[in-house]
Amino acid sequence: MAGSRKVFSLLKLFGLSLALILFIVPFMFLVMNSFKENREITSNPLALPDSLSFSNYTNAFEKMGYVDAFSNSLIITMLSVLFISLFAAMTAHYFVRNQTKGNQYTFLLMVASMIIPFQAIMIPLVKIYGSLDMLNSKWSLIYMYIGFGSSLAVFIYHGFVKSIPKELEEAALIDGCTRIQTFFRIVFPVLMPTTATIAILNVLWIWNDFLLPSLVLIDAKQRTLPLSTYNFYGTYTVDYGPLMASLVLTVLPVIVIYLFAQKYIIQGVMQGSVK
Repeated sequence: MAGSRKVFSLLKLFGLSLALILFIVPFMFLVMNSFKENREITSNPLALPDSLSFSNYTNAFEKMGYVDAFSNSLIITMLSVLFISLFAAMTAHYFVRNQTKGNQYTFLLMVASMIIPFQAIMIPLVKIYGSLDMLNSKWSLIYMYIGFGSSLAVFIYHGFVKSIPKELEEAALIDGCTRIQTFFRIVFPVLMPTTATIAILNVLWIWNDFLLPSLVLIDAKQRTLPLSTYNFYGTYTVDYGPLMASLVLTVLPVIVIYLFAQKYIIQGVMQGSVK
């Protein structure tokens, strides 16, 4: 028995190590090539750079308008995640505590909407909102992200709200809390681990999204970081060095956020699995 456990542990360690290598090697090549000139990248992308030069990063920082693009990505991501988490939690709580036929059908419709691919609705989406003059605005993009992200968040919150004893809310109401106070003082704090999980999933999705912002944001000053990396693609050529540097600058904030928030992310996932 002890021997089989040891073999299983070794196999698991080997599998995890292999997965780590598969995930980290492309990022290592990205960072390595971000210090090279174009001729070095095209001649041998797997070789180490001849010398460390930060000219690609300075060029990328200026050409992509990093400050404006970063602020746009930050505003869009933070506000979208905030409103998705808040509205979805309130909606799921209302659905669970008010089991009417209308609420059940609405919840089923929200769950069913998750299977519709975005590519199937992106042309009507642009046509409708273009006719309403709602394109080329980060606020319209936030509005769309709230709509697209709420279904999954409501579905996740719905199961967790069921695990909250209704007696806690009844006791708060007896003590004089209103329904809104009961939600924000009793229910929402209990949902914090779930909120952390939903928040990180939506941050990764919205921060790295390219397709929806490319359809909505037209003006260069409205672009997010992923859209700004497209500046290095010419008609017939690609400026590979600054492009690699711009990709590193784009993913770096997400990596930093994950390193600081990984304890809360893992805690939320573990508590979610237990529930």
